[in-house]
Amino acid sequence: QVQLVESGGGLVQPGGSLRLSCVASGMIFSLYTMAWYRQAPGKQRELVAAVTRGDSTNYADSVKGRFTISRDNAKNTVYLQMTSLKPEDTAVYYCNGESPGRTYKYWGSGTQVTVSS
Repeated sequence: QVQLVESGGGLVQPGGSLRLSCVASGMIFSLYTMAWYRQAPGKQRELVAAVTRGDSTNYADSVKGRFTISRDNAKNTVYLQMTSLKPEDTAVYYCNGESPGRTYKYWGSGTQVTVSS
């Protein structure tokens, strides 16, 4: 049974930083494309960043230069380092894992990030 468990969310002031973590179990982590999505109130869920099993990354334009996604296959963990946070980054952040061939897609339960003074 695949599980993705996020942590690291919280309340931070504008300009601050947070690091989100997502620990995966029940899957061959190194084979999966891992990603972070977010969903703000009243908005659709959107892709924030993704990292392939070959360590290729892509980012939403709104976070380029501020967020960094990385993975540690030895720890079955994907990270999202967020810097220069803005109020518009406020959302629930979800970890996602996609199997080779996009056969299966798994989600964590989400972690709240609130950027406010």
